[in-house]
Amino acid sequence: MKVLVTGGAGFIGSNFVLRAREVRPAWELTVIDAMTYAGNRASLAPVEDEIRFVEGSIADADLVDRLVAENDLVIHFAAESHNDNSLDNPWPFMESNIIGTYRLLEAVRKHDKRIHHISTDEVYGDLELDDPNRFLETTPVNPSSPYSASKASADLLVRAWIRSFGLKATLSNCSNNYGPRQHVEKFIPRQITGILDGVKPKLYGAGANVRDWIHVDDHNDAVIAIVEQGRLGETYLIGADGEQNNRQMIALILELMDKPADWFEHVNDRPGHDLRYAIDSTKLRAETDWRPQYQDIRAGLRQTIDWYAANRAWWETSKAATEQVYARLGR
Repeated sequence: MKVLVTGGAGFIGSNFVLRAREVRPAWELTVIDAMTYAGNRASLAPVEDEIRFVEGSIADADLVDRLVAENDLVIHFAAESHNDNSLDNPWPFMESNIIGTYRLLEAVRKHDKRIHHISTDEVYGDLELDDPNRFLETTPVNPSSPYSASKASADLLVRAWIRSFGLKATLSNCSNNYGPRQHVEKFIPRQITGILDGVKPKLYGAGANVRDWIHVDDHNDAVIAIVEQGRLGETYLIGADGEQNNRQMIALILELMDKPADWFEHVNDRPGHDLRYAIDSTKLRAETDWRPQYQDIRAGLRQTIDWYAANRAWWETSKAATEQVYARLGR
């Protein structure tokens, strides 16, 4: 099967390419990536000679049309994804997440291909900290940032193309990913790389905000399971029961990196910071054989910390620029 992976030089996309080469070696993989600041060709170095790489934007209609025509399946990871950046400049999120998704959908429709669309639990807004409920596939969208609004828009486009045009598509909304090759702007790698540089972790506000964490390999295994076992037209929520508040996550990172429990700093909270995300993945587990391998978040964090410690060359160049942005934002 010929598979086009959008955003394949980014965090989740590059890990998907590596995972797919390992567990689905018969797949012929083509990667398209715009190589914005979050894309890194070094992430694909282990399989560079085994894949085809195309640098370009999914908003480029002619390029997307040609690539979709050449492949059987599109797995759509490409997205601008950092909430803080969307608050600072929303336009790139509109162009990539909405216009880019539209270009892909039209090409898939024209050439009668299949697409799997990757999205986030952030489209559902947030839950109260004491709410016993979790997000379901039927939860109404209620985005709270330009980023999550752009992803909710993309999800709705896919669903509309399924209903209006009979598009062969599946969707998934996933909880917060962590693991190797994640840009240092994100919460977990920012803290890990800071500690490796002798800098105290930064905690937004009181650190009470809860995220439902999943290792990137578990997420990507679930995507493969949905592609192979899921029902066309359906949405699946991907989660590994990994709820932790931000204070707990920093405590775990400090412990695993042999630092004192109080070795962190409070910084200004993010505007509109969602309180809690929580995924109910019952449907996914009932309809596929997927189960997370990193059910112990400590084991996943240990593996992640070891990767960043062993791959300083991968992240050191972007670290200084990222911290300059955070300093300007006061976070």
